[in-house]
Amino acid sequence: MWQVCAWMPTISCLWDYSTAVAAEGRRQRRGAAGEQPIFTTRAHVFQIDPTTKKNWVSASKQAVTVSYFYDSTRSSYRVISVDGSKVIINSTITPNMTFTKTSQKFGQWADSRANTVFGLGFASEQQLAKFAEKFLEVKEAAKLARDRSQEKMETSSNHSQESGRDTPSLAQPSSINGTDDEKISHVEPEDTVLKSENERLRSAVEEGNANAHKLETELQALRENNTRLAEALQESNNGVEMWKQQLAESKQDGDQLRAKIVELEAQCKEIEEEKRRNAQLAKQVAELEAEIDEKDKELTELRKQAEIIPKLMDECENINQKLELAETKNKELEDRMETLQADIEDSHLKQDQLRVELKRFTDILDGKLDELHEFRQGLSKLGMDN
Repeated sequence: MWQVCAWMPTISCLWDYSTAVAAEGRRQRRGAAGEQPIFTTRAHVFQIDPTTKKNWVSASKQAVTVSYFYDSTRSSYRVISVDGSKVIINSTITPNMTFTKTSQKFGQWADSRANTVFGLGFASEQQLAKFAEKFLEVKEAAKLARDRSQEKMETSSNHSQESGRDTPSLAQPSSINGTDDEKISHVEPEDTVLKSENERLRSAVEEGNANAHKLETELQALRENNTRLAEALQESNNGVEMWKQQLAESKQDGDQLRAKIVELEAQCKEIEEEKRRNAQLAKQVAELEAEIDEKDKELTELRKQAEIIPKLMDECENINQKLELAETKNKELEDRMETLQADIEDSHLKQDQLRVELKRFTDILDGKLDELHEFRQGLSKLGMDN
């Protein structure tokens, strides 16, 4: 009996371990089946370089689906992302985690369990803002779930302590000073209980061994997954090197394109200047065409007038003949005019002489009129006297 009792702590520990392992396996299976996506978006996934802890390593070649999952059985939240058959994010959200926006379209958070830092590059600021808001909600929900589980654990531990104090020990003897019959009657039930307990412990150990074998299988699968992930990480690093090389080439091409753009802008300025000159030339050409049209009209008029020139020549000859005749007559008239001028001068001399004589005659007449006037006055005085 003492030998069985001596082995009981070890068996109890094995049973507790196997039971815990089995419970954990059942809990994981139930959790995987009970998880539901509550939020989904798309982003480029990055992880921090494990060697430098500074540079980012791309975990996806393109934008992939990133989802929040909620496990109702464990009240836990996880961020999961799968690229094809490769799991690139499997991060359980804890109350201590913090999502940080490092730029307008990039955010990151640290996962101590995975010993890495995850980064997400989004296509727009709105997607980043929604993911950050959801991260904060999930973090608060995880905190509430942790507080509730701690309260349940404290309550269950208090109940177990109280039940332990109330329940008597099975190994306590029922009587110390009893008879031999009483001692035999107490020993036989105790052996029966120990045998049943041993049987139950053996079955628990067998179940624990089976679960341990399952765990070893799962561990081997996880190791294979880790190997594949390491290979994928190496491929990603190689891809990053290629991307860096392509980025350098792209920068060089960009510099060349910028130089070409500068040249094209200079050419565009020259083209604009040439267009302006062409516009001025076109304006001058239009003015010259208008002048040519006017000259054509004038030339047409001159041609019409050139057709009239022979007639005008004939008329000019006639006019010249008439002019010669007129000049001859004019000469005759001039001669006659000279004769008349001489006659006029003679007549002027005669008129001057006549004026002198007429003045003298008028003077004499005035004297005679004065005399007659005086004579008349004398007659009128004589008449008045008479």
